[in-house]
Order: sequence, then structure tokens, then C-alpha cells
Amino acid sequence: MPSFRFLSFAVAIAGLLALTSCGDASTTNNTSPAAIPSTAASSPASTTETAAHNHSSGKQININTAILSELDKLEAKLGIPALSNKIQASRPYASPEELVSKKVISQEQYDQVKDMVTIEDVVLTGEAKDVDYMTKLGLMKGHLLVARELLDQQKPDQAEPHIGHPVEEIYVDVEDQLKERNVKEFKTTLISLQDLVKSKPKDASVKTSFTQSTEAVDAAIQTLPETQRQSPKFVLQTINGLLDAANAEYGAAIANGKISAAIEYQDSRGFVNYADTLYKGIADKMVKENPEAHKAIADSMTQLKTAWPTAIPPAAPVKTPEEVNQLIKTIEKNAQTAIAKS
Repeated sequence: MPSFRFLSFAVAIAGLLALTSCGDASTTNNTSPAAIPSTAASSPASTTETAAHNHSSGKQININTAILSELDKLEAKLGIPALSNKIQASRPYASPEELVSKKVISQEQYDQVKDMVTIEDVVLTGEAKDVDYMTKLGLMKGHLLVARELLDQQKPDQAEPHIGHPVEEIYVDVEDQLKERNVKEFKTTLISLQDLVKSKPKDASVKTSFTQSTEAVDAAIQTLPETQRQSPKFVLQTINGLLDAANAEYGAAIANGKISAAIEYQDSRGFVNYADTLYKGIADKMVKENPEAHKAIADSMTQLKTAWPTAIPPAAPVKTPEEVNQLIKTIEKNAQTAIAKS
């Protein structure tokens, strides 16, 4: 079965803001919902993160609440297929060591990742919260982009999971923020599209429903101030979050030098393509304000996109996970340089 990946970037996104500063922010008591609400428990401890006080991208992954894209980092590290789903299915954990006692991984494997895992939660505030919100909606956009490609290629069976991901995985994780920002509910719109693609993939109403779903996500994005959406500092942080997710997905897609998981390959393609779209929107400002960083980011993005020649996976990977990781790290490094100058 395909992996369902809903996003809670409380840990990963906060790390990408380490070089930024923020204005006044108040602490919120809302914590991210668990990946499977019926089985996941709230973490016994939590920390508050603002845009001025964040942890780095190397900080630990909350195994009780992390989305599958985050858990994929553990899967890629250990090289264990479907480990993300296994971790999720064994929730909740009273301690990270329960990964061993619950026989999710061996003691030897745990020793390799013990510094990467935690059960401590993070609460985002201020600019970090806005970046988290935009990144989650960006992930929805990425899923829909690749779903559109697959539908155009008459592959509704492959498109359907990517239509399902936004509603089954991401919406629940961003729902509180949508309500806080007075965004009109669009979960039912996404569900209607998924049902149509499942039952009547060739029906003309699919196109209309798809447009409505895309417009609903765009409307949610529009609740952020225009100045923020056009700010290189803000957009670069969002791009880093999207590429972080793409990196994890691509790593999970490749096994033994082959593309073993088409869905993860397609997920990462959608995320990279939307990140590229966002960057094009600020490219002119970057040329003027940070020309060297712009060149490095633009060149790396061009090379990065070659890893996904089509929505349908090629017979063999165009780039290794290590090559993709290096290009993404180059983009992240130069983005952080530009952010620091903002």
C-alpha cells in the first residue's frame, strides 16, 4: 500500500529559520496532531519555538507526532523499506527506546539513530508558525501538481494517492491554523475530487473539481500578507522546508540503486517543482539583493530538477540520493546566507 504522508514540520521547518529574527510573538498551547489521531499520544513534554529562537535542521524527530516525510529520514538512514509506516503504526511511544522494545527496529539499528529521535514536542509561534503554514500548503500544491501531470497522462490510479495525500495527511495537521486564519473549510472539496478520480476518472467534472481544489489551496495561501508572500526571506524559508521534504521522499524512493517506490519519487518531484515555482517569484529580487546566492540557488535548482525527468519514474535514477542531498544542501546554505542579510 502507498505510504500516506501528512505533514507536521514543527521540527524540520523551525530548523531552517535558525538565522532569522522575528518580531513579538506569543506562545500558543496548540500542539501538532499525531500522524494517526486514534493511536498517537500527546508528547509528555514540549518546547516553544519562535522565529528568533529555533533549533537547527539537525534536531530530533518526534516519533509520536512526526509526519511520514520526517520519518523517512530514519528510513533512509537505516535503509529499511517501509520503516516510516512501521514507526507510525506502533505509536504511541513512552520513550524513544520503545522503538526497540516494540520491535520496530533492533538495538543495533536504534544505536545508529538514537540521536535523531525524541518524544518531545515543539510549539511554533511568530514567523516560524507562518512558514510552517505556508510549507504545509506548499506540500499540498506539490501533491496536486504531480497529480495533474498523472491525470493528463491518463494515469488516474497513480494520480489518486497524490490527491488523497493533502486531505488524508496534511489537512488535519494544518486545520487549526486554517481556522485561526478564518479560511473557508475545503476538506470536503478535496474529498470530492478524490472520490471522482476513484470512481469517474474520465468524467469532465474531474477537471472542474480539480480547479476548485487548487483554488481552495491558493485561497488559503492568500491569507498570508502579500508583502510576506513576496519576501525573499520568507519564501526562501518555505522553499527550504519543501526541499527538506523532497530530500526525505527521494531518499525513501531509492533502494539498491533503483526507484523502488514510485509514490515517493512523485512526491519529491511535486515538492521540488513547486519550490522552483516559488523561487521564480522572487528571482528578480534575489538578483538585485543577493546576486551570488541567486546564481548558486538557480544553478543548483536547475541541476536538481533533472532528477525527475518525468512524473513516471525512469528505469533507473538519474541522480543518487547523495547527489540530490548535496544539491539541496547547496540551495539551503545559500538561502540561509540571503536570509541572514535580510
